[in-house]
Amino acid sequence: MSTATDQTPLKVDIWSDVQCPWCYIGKRKFEAGVKAFGRPVEIEYHSFELSPDTPVDFEGSPVDYLSERKGLPVDQVHQVLERVTGVAAEVGLDYHYELVHQTNTRKAHELLHFAKAQGKQVEMKERLLKAYFVEGGHVGDLNQLADFAAEIGLDRATVLLSLEIGEYAEAVAADVQQAVAYGIQGVPFYVIEGKFGISGAQPAEAFTGALEQALSER
Repeated sequence: MSTATDQTPLKVDIWSDVQCPWCYIGKRKFEAGVKAFGRPVEIEYHSFELSPDTPVDFEGSPVDYLSERKGLPVDQVHQVLERVTGVAAEVGLDYHYELVHQTNTRKAHELLHFAKAQGKQVEMKERLLKAYFVEGGHVGDLNQLADFAAEIGLDRATVLLSLEIGEYAEAVAADVQQAVAYGIQGVPFYVIEGKFGISGAQPAEAFTGALEQALSER
């Protein structure tokens, strides 16, 4: 293997949703796996909507949504969220489901495409996940999305206009279609170098191992 090839970043495409708790947990585990890998990795996030039929201004909590829309008993929903919150804490994330604003994430995905065009997609993804799971932010509200974008250095007015006209709506749809083509039915889903697929918030060492395998098979 040449030195040039050695230093070429591995490409990892990640399908996820802003309101997916395992996607944020998986993000932390993946980051730990990349750190242990110790080589350059290029990350690109792709859109996947867990609940595309959710109203932007859903009236209710995540517990209401899961119990009413998914047909789960309230007690069971509370147990599931407590478990997820505990797993999140293990990777340093402080989930607050009592603050979470259940919403439609289509515009958040459009914003991630906008941020990608500005070279700030990874930062935008982190900001949106934190807003949703930790701070109780409304990631379906255009003004709040523009505020979050401004916090990472994007121009607020330009972001707002982009979201209002649906500049990246087709890009979101293309990501969703690609997920269908890959057979992705749940997220997070990682595709390394276009050929190695990993599903779920796997342990850090699983990501490290997959990256090392991909590098060895270049």
